[in-house]
Amino acid sequence: MNEQYGYLRVSTREQNEDRQLIALRGLSIPERNIYLDKQSGKDFQRPQYRRMVKRLQPDDLLYVKSIDRLGRNYEEILEQWRILTKEKRVDIVVLDMPLLDTRRGKDLMGTFLSDVVLQVLSFVAENERTNIRQRQTEGIAAAKARGVRFGRPPHPLPDNFRQIHRDWRSKKLTLREAAKACQMPVGTFYDKALRFEKNT
Repeated sequence: MNEQYGYLRVSTREQNEDRQLIALRGLSIPERNIYLDKQSGKDFQRPQYRRMVKRLQPDDLLYVKSIDRLGRNYEEILEQWRILTKEKRVDIVVLDMPLLDTRRGKDLMGTFLSDVVLQVLSFVAENERTNIRQRQTEGIAAAKARGVRFGRPPHPLPDNFRQIHRDWRSKKLTLREAAKACQMPVGTFYDKALRFEKNT
């Protein structure tokens, strides 16, 4: 009896996998055969995916919600598709794209069409990720140009900073003593001192 599997991946630990999980649970896949990885694009180890691939047998059926769950870029998606369909000889169904269903059209033409659609979709998926990164970069640059500041707001200077700064500049205090008097690391005091001088 051939087994059915489901694989889902979310890019961060905060992202919710419910959308993918609901789609997979509606397919009567045994709970033990649903694998979930919460991994960022930078850390693409995917232990659950590797565990699942080891279990796959020829003619098993693997469901994924969308094609980009198989890899983080165009080349990786194509490589995983090749491993799954050619080496492991399993069928794949991509729920968001009914054309990507290897159970249909097992002849040469069906395989060819599936491969062409996969290549186009993989390219589109990677292109969209590139566009998102580009839009984020442009948005951040535009916000900075408008004066939006990112990161935590700076801590206000302590009440005694002006006097301590004056004593340090007139050599009454060493840098270390001045920083200690303001309860700051030396580097922080020095940076704030330079900024203070620039703004006064």
